[in-house]
Amino acid sequence: MTIQLPGADGALRIYEPRSEPLALTTGAPLTSRTVFSAAHVVADPFADTTPDSAAALDWDATLAFRRHLWSHGLGVAEAMDTAQRGMGLDWAGAAELIRRSAAEAKAVGGLIACGVGTDQLTGPATLAEVRAAYEEQLALVEASGARSILMASRALAAAASGPEDYLDVYGHLLRQSSEPVVLHWLGPMFDPALEGYWGTSDLDAATDTFLEVIAAHPDKVEGIKVSLLDAQREIDIRRRLPQGVRCYTGDDFNYPELIAGDEKGFSHALLGIFDPLGPLAAEAVRVLDTGNTAGFRELLDPTVELSRHLFQAPTRFYKTGVVFLAWLAGHQSHFTMVGGLQSARSLPHFARAYELADGLGLFPDPKLAEERMKNLLALYGVTQ
Repeated sequence: MTIQLPGADGALRIYEPRSEPLALTTGAPLTSRTVFSAAHVVADPFADTTPDSAAALDWDATLAFRRHLWSHGLGVAEAMDTAQRGMGLDWAGAAELIRRSAAEAKAVGGLIACGVGTDQLTGPATLAEVRAAYEEQLALVEASGARSILMASRALAAAASGPEDYLDVYGHLLRQSSEPVVLHWLGPMFDPALEGYWGTSDLDAATDTFLEVIAAHPDKVEGIKVSLLDAQREIDIRRRLPQGVRCYTGDDFNYPELIAGDEKGFSHALLGIFDPLGPLAAEAVRVLDTGNTAGFRELLDPTVELSRHLFQAPTRFYKTGVVFLAWLAGHQSHFTMVGGLQSARSLPHFARAYELADGLGLFPDPKLAEERMKNLLALYGVTQ
């Protein structure tokens, strides 16, 4: 069986899908690295909504996908940008997502950490209002029993006049947090509103401010997540961290080498690409757990082409590819997204994502994935 796929030039090409998925194990705990997948949400396809409406989620399918990730030994990073936080999912929806997912994690013994931001602020805000918004969200996550991830704030980026404002706001939050948190530095390629975060567009100066926050409160920072798509900068930051503070890579372009590490250290992982790669990524880390770095790279290196494709500019639309692959893999019954974001990528982009994911053996049922891909192609006028 073959399928016709459109290329970037508009011409159709013949692709022969694989017939069997990659054989993978499940469940064994990961020991050498702590690995979180930032998880997507499943929209309710029958909700009468518009892109401006509050998100309507299919809670059963959303939580089932989290159980899928936990079954492979991965942690879930909840209510992050992969869950369309700030791109269709508002704070009210995120708060309900955190409550439900944290309860599910407790029921199944799954590892979970949740995003803390300021997205209840919908207009210009003062620094005091930014602090209060962070405090509200931090309190909810702590009450849920989940770990907290202090996410970058659009409101803080707009309100801050320089590095000292970031030091003040983050210092305030870290002093009052009841448990150590993960600090997340999300680059502007993921969210253009975060340009100049930490008070400057000079990345060296911004790095110094970021590290100054950590150095002042090492007992309140469990780890950092770096999402700058710059492997060497992450390595440099990693080597400057205080003893005991972990680095979680958020680099969806260079994750195999960063997780493998070098003689001076390694990164753990908190990645959006581990949503579609979850089972394969977990298998690779289990190989790494045995000390077999070459085997780890042999499994994970071939996935980078798919990741770079999904995260290509405009990078913030990578969520569309993530949900598309979840639909093809059978984790949800439809390809509908919160805010109508399924329209954010082109048909050639989807075709290439299908081809790369199928080549990796990511689809548990390759025939189902092929049928769904053909249905999408037919919707766009491509007959087989």
